[in-house]
Amino acid sequence: MPSFVPPPSSDGTIVAPKVHCEACRVEWSLPEITMAFQPIIDLDRSEVYAYEALVRPIGGGTAADVLGQITPEMRYAFDQLCRVTAIRNASRLGMDTLLSINFLPNAVYQPAACLRKTFEAAAKANFPLHHLMFEVTENEPARDVGHLQGIFAEYKRHGMITAIDDFGAGHSGLNMLADFQPDLLKIDMALTRAISHDPVRYEITKAIVGLCRTLHISVVAEGVETIEEAVTLRELGVRLFQGYLFARPMVDRLAGAPLDIIDTVRDAHARRLLESPVAPGAPTARPAAG
Repeated sequence: MPSFVPPPSSDGTIVAPKVHCEACRVEWSLPEITMAFQPIIDLDRSEVYAYEALVRPIGGGTAADVLGQITPEMRYAFDQLCRVTAIRNASRLGMDTLLSINFLPNAVYQPAACLRKTFEAAAKANFPLHHLMFEVTENEPARDVGHLQGIFAEYKRHGMITAIDDFGAGHSGLNMLADFQPDLLKIDMALTRAISHDPVRYEITKAIVGLCRTLHISVVAEGVETIEEAVTLRELGVRLFQGYLFARPMVDRLAGAPLDIIDTVRDAHARRLLESPVAPGAPTARPAAG
């Protein structure tokens, strides 16, 4: 985990950057939101590595119920609201792991200015900046690669962890990874789902994991729902998992590491290694074409 490098100050406290943009001055009537937290599990350590904050409407509902109310003009204010809400709620629940927050690259205008409320929320909640991880989704195309590189550089400068979310199911793919290398890459469920019996997904995911290993990027497998998927991904070298197999998102609660599921995956992994020492987990039959 990177060390915390706070912005310069005379007394060691967190100081927001003294820069602004026009978007900071516009006030919008935004929907009332809360956050559900879903854990990312470290299988090797049998513990929660991080919690991803997922927006939800107050009183119940889905993320789509909230996002459907957000216009393009409201994106900056909504992005800021999500950050502040996630940090505040995580602190209230006593979170002591990484907190992963999604951000929309086209909603961040001036990276230093847009971090102002993040610093203020972290200081007010006494939440350490080096426990923050920001995920950029591949599902939204970044209009300006240089701008996105600047955002990542600013986050890293302050000791925050950076991640690419939904890798393999978005607009940029390897082009995005070539332009900037995050600390962590999250492989989308479109690739991990049914990987235990899909040779094509297996080989693609194997190549992504190998590439990340070469680039010193940690990997999270998203959307894992079955023991078979988890075992196959573990054999490929993945140790960080997120999905319904381990825990569903929860509002006002933090799910712990499911030790029974972790033990089951480990035992199944060990058995498969003994049974197939040459190519563990690799599907043996390619689906018929047509």
